[in-house]
Amino acid sequence: MFRPAKLRCQIEVEIPTEFDIVSRMNRTLLLRASVAAVFLVGGWIAYTQNRGGQPPQLNLNKVKDDLYEIEGDGGNVAVYITDDGVILVDDKFERDHDTIMERIKGVTSKPVKYVLSTHYHEDHSGGNAKMLSSNAEIISTANARKNILAHIQSNAGIIPTPARITFTQEEDVVLGGKEVRARFFGRGHTNGDAVIYFPALRTIHTGDLMAGTTPLIDYPGGGSLADWTTTLDEVLNDLDFDTVIPGHGAVTNKAGLLLYRNNVEKLQNRVKGLIRDGKKADDIGKIMIAEYGWVEKDLHFQWSLPGMMTEMR
Repeated sequence: MFRPAKLRCQIEVEIPTEFDIVSRMNRTLLLRASVAAVFLVGGWIAYTQNRGGQPPQLNLNKVKDDLYEIEGDGGNVAVYITDDGVILVDDKFERDHDTIMERIKGVTSKPVKYVLSTHYHEDHSGGNAKMLSSNAEIISTANARKNILAHIQSNAGIIPTPARITFTQEEDVVLGGKEVRARFFGRGHTNGDAVIYFPALRTIHTGDLMAGTTPLIDYPGGGSLADWTTTLDEVLNDLDFDTVIPGHGAVTNKAGLLLYRNNVEKLQNRVKGLIRDGKKADDIGKIMIAEYGWVEKDLHFQWSLPGMMTEMR
């Protein structure tokens, strides 16, 4: 997450003469003019770079027959091709829309009919508005829609457009004779995580219930470290699958998801033990940096740590 540099000024306190006052006024005017010029130039550079810059690199990878995933920039997008159109899982940032459509056109001329959203975050749902404008329908959990409407995501560049079709437990889509199921198994990354199941292909898309090497718990968005393992246990026990498309990272398998689940449990036990030993939030944060690869002042510290200190007591 980008943080602008801070401009620091050091002021020495002294008793000014009349000449000093005039001189300082002139210097102040010069400083203000200089700062204004810097911002104007910086804004112009940002504008021209944005206009002339290359779009983010997105790679299309084949997973199984008629199923692809688009990796890069935001969350992983699943592309399921049917005779009557395309079913997507997630649509990344808004800026990725045109590239996503180009990648899809490389494997099919069929239009996108449905987008199944795994959760409300901008890097997974930011392209909703453009998908809706091209006559695709968005489907998400009811809680994902509520979180978008409540503007929960603190670091969002734009507020995604919410889904018009929602569900609480399960929603099935059948298109061109092919079935996709969206299921809600419980809290984890957020309170509205959908797992998308392709039964004929024995494949699931987990959204950010599996992402990276350590979980990001969005407590403001209703996430739960305590419930995360139970939710993944339900996924592992209820669905017949062998292939896993995670929210971020390379396609893996059921054993990979089980390993991730066990690592979440280790994190639960580690945090509980630290809190039981009387460690404060600052101490636990340092341990998370050393042992789990957290980055100081990143979203783990903004979203995960405060909630963990309360939930895992």
